[in-house]
Amino acid sequence: MATLSLKSAQRYSVPDWFANNNQISTNSESQRYMSHQIRQEGRGLRNETNNQTKWDQEDNTSRLADRMDDVERWKEHLEIALCNINAEIDALTKAKDEAERALEAKNLNLDVAIESLTLREGRQDIDLVTDQVHEQLLKEVEVINGSKKALQQKICQAFEQLCLLMEAHQQLIFDIKNKKEALNVDGVALSLNNNSPNISFKPNPLRIPPGSTTVQQWDMFSRYNRDRAEAEMKASKNLREAIIATIKHTDNEVEAQRVATDFAFRKRIHEFEQALNELKWQEKNILEEIADLEEEIRRLEADLRAKNAPLKVAHTRLETRTYRPNVDLTRDEAQYGLIDEVHQLEGTIASLKQKLAQSQDALTSLYKQLAQVQEDIGFKTHSLCLDNKSMDVRRKLTTPPEKYLSNMDSFTRTPNRKLSEIKCTQLDLL
Repeated sequence: MATLSLKSAQRYSVPDWFANNNQISTNSESQRYMSHQIRQEGRGLRNETNNQTKWDQEDNTSRLADRMDDVERWKEHLEIALCNINAEIDALTKAKDEAERALEAKNLNLDVAIESLTLREGRQDIDLVTDQVHEQLLKEVEVINGSKKALQQKICQAFEQLCLLMEAHQQLIFDIKNKKEALNVDGVALSLNNNSPNISFKPNPLRIPPGSTTVQQWDMFSRYNRDRAEAEMKASKNLREAIIATIKHTDNEVEAQRVATDFAFRKRIHEFEQALNELKWQEKNILEEIADLEEEIRRLEADLRAKNAPLKVAHTRLETRTYRPNVDLTRDEAQYGLIDEVHQLEGTIASLKQKLAQSQDALTSLYKQLAQVQEDIGFKTHSLCLDNKSMDVRRKLTTPPEKYLSNMDSFTRTPNRKLSEIKCTQLDLL
């Protein structure tokens, strides 16, 4: 006979069983909900931090690029100033050399004047008088000594200014060198990315390096170097102009006094020479202006041709954007900008054409003026030639001192004498 064997354990009721199932389901739902919330928050945090990290890196990459642009812009300014100051140093050196040659040339005039005074002391009896020639010779010595003193003063000033220019020159070189090194460093930093092999954690990367400066101090330093160079160049330019004026002034003084010491008849020749020199100077300036104006006309024509390409680009962009589909065919800022660009270019082309026409009219006027000046030069050269023939007897008695020819002085007289002698020879042949 079979017997019933029951498990000896706590037994639950059916409601308890259903309650337990419901509790497990409820807890599962709750845990899944909490897990879902955590997953969503984690996803949002990942997206937010990834975007923040990416944009922070992009922003700093842009800042590095902008900083390199600032450094490059200042480097270009300084390099331009360096180029200008080099040219100014060369120009001032040439002006100083020219003044030294002018100073040396005055020695011959002084020797001739002193020799003339010494020779005239050999006069005897009533002829040993203090006449106008003697007074003019004494005045000539005084004028030459004053000219030498003025030239020597300008030479000393030029030497001092050259030292100041060299100081500014060295400071520019130092600043440019620093900026090149800074550009190289920032270029390396700009080239780094998340996949670069040479990136690593660094100890205390947030430290402020000793000797660091603010942007304002950096800008003021470079600006000071540039402004100092420009100030020295301006002072040098003024000094060069003063040197040129002094050379011309002293040459004119000495030459005027030499002419005054000669016979009164030479005053008229001197007036003719001055007039001829003025015309030669005007002719030289007109020829230079013609050359400059012709070059400007060529540049205007080149610029006028160069505007066709940007205008074509703007037209093509406008035409291309007409093929945008449906609602994207928008009159946006780009559309208005391109239209404004076309109007601007058309206005520019019209302005260039107008200026080109004005330049061509001015060139025609210059050629007419040049013809008139050259005709007048011919008249005055012929008149001077006749007066020089009248002075042949006087030239046989004395040998005029060799005159210093300044490369910077356009009022030269020796070429005019040669031209007049050639004209005289031609007249004799006729």
